[in-house]
Amino acid sequence: MRGVAIIGCLFLSGVAFSQVDQQELRRSIYFNGGSYFIDEDQATMLSDWLDSIPNLLDKYQIQLISHTDPIGGKEFNQWLSEMRSLSVLEILRMKDIPEHFISIKDWGFENPVYQNNSRRGMAMNRRVDVILHPLVF
Repeated sequence: MRGVAIIGCLFLSGVAFSQVDQQELRRSIYFNGGSYFIDEDQATMLSDWLDSIPNLLDKYQIQLISHTDPIGGKEFNQWLSEMRSLSVLEILRMKDIPEHFISIKDWGFENPVYQNNSRRGMAMNRRVDVILHPLVF
């Protein structure tokens, strides 16, 4: 017999997010340096991905997490991070996704996932992660 261990749950806005029993879904939108413009290909990819998930709002809470590279200083990168999130949020609004299903965390250049000591690392840090957290009932 297979057992499922639930290590813990996080409650946010009255909604529980499982940490073990279901996997989150994730897509990233990448940006050019200093930009918050989303090209048509990435916008279409995100829209198509969201359309491919049956009963999206019945099953998932959406989180946007934005990052930047360190070029330009802390204040500029915090602003840029926020603008990138708003650009992705606009695509979600066009999909008629209510804002109460969406949470946003703008990291700026803090907490980089990739090392910023190379062009590739900086390019990988210039992004917004769209994360779908499974709802637990």
